[in-house]
Amino acid sequence: MMEISEIRNKIDRIDDELLELFLRRMGLSEQAVSYKKERSLPIVNKEREREVLAKVGEKSGELEQYAHCLFSTLIELSKARQAELYSDPAQVRLQIERALQAGEEVFPRTGTVACQGTEGSNSQAACDKLLPRGRIVYVRTFEAVFDAVESGLCQYGVLPIENSTNGSVRAVYDLLQRKHFSIVRAATLYIRHELLAKPGVRLAEIREIYSHEQALGQCSKFLAALGSGVKVVPCDNTAVAARLVAEAGRSDCAAISSHPCAALYGLSVVSGQIQDSDNNYTRFICIAKEPAIYAGANRISLIISCDNRPGALYGILSKLAVRGINMSKLESYPVTGRNFEFMFFLELDASVKEPGVLAMLEELERSCEVFMFLGCYALV
Repeated sequence: MMEISEIRNKIDRIDDELLELFLRRMGLSEQAVSYKKERSLPIVNKEREREVLAKVGEKSGELEQYAHCLFSTLIELSKARQAELYSDPAQVRLQIERALQAGEEVFPRTGTVACQGTEGSNSQAACDKLLPRGRIVYVRTFEAVFDAVESGLCQYGVLPIENSTNGSVRAVYDLLQRKHFSIVRAATLYIRHELLAKPGVRLAEIREIYSHEQALGQCSKFLAALGSGVKVVPCDNTAVAARLVAEAGRSDCAAISSHPCAALYGLSVVSGQIQDSDNNYTRFICIAKEPAIYAGANRISLIISCDNRPGALYGILSKLAVRGINMSKLESYPVTGRNFEFMFFLELDASVKEPGVLAMLEELERSCEVFMFLGCYALV
């Protein structure tokens, strides 16, 4: 048996040969894209890909699955390189170029911002973090935030989009898809829920609890332990819940809200240990009507759909893998009115200024039935 050093030396020599062959193959791939451009042919040729992979399978014996993976990656790398060289820009390139021109050097710290809820809400705290000198306009619903920005009443809108305990705020994603707004900034806040009631009220006296649906979900174990004798009432916002309790002409109701709301509305903390997890964070986004990409933008959000066939999603994800782009979020949701078809929310840890990223987005746009670029922004 050979010594390990001898085995490694032989592997090194083979690797050198593989690298030389790979570079030659990529050179031929570049010649192929020139041919395709001259004749207005598409980059992707599925029939040709199947022929190559079938031939590989026939020649690989018991290592067929490994050879299939290797050559699938080679094909994706070739398509990625060809996409970079393809001359006709996709719509996303034009959108991003406009957004880069519109963005200022640094994200502004002031402006008029629409916020769902009222004073003391978590959304208000997110507004203060994203635009410290901003002027907040409170509205009742998430859709009203979009409407305020669309009408020109506000420059920006701030909305919750995901909680570490209770998941995504689907209504906000749906609005992003329908309204075609852009995400220009995002912030993460630590969320701590407390049970608030009028001074002197004890837990045993409470018969009704108000809060936002997300907050109720984040305190589900505490609420379940109270039993059927306590009614749970969803409302627009945790701060609205605190105000309802403060203004109620009764003392047997409480709100799941924040500690600042206790001082703001003259309430007392009945219990401070009510949320399911202390690791409770909510991510908020700042939206704008027109796309803009500011300094420090390092996250990309997309909405896509792909064909309902085996391997379709893998084909999309492989375009990220071959470029070493990390996907920090992938979530599916059903398409209304179409059986077993799904849209996907993607978040990528990448900037449009990084080499190859813009070409990758163009490739996704060309290959996806639905493709929406939601923005490239910084998470603070």
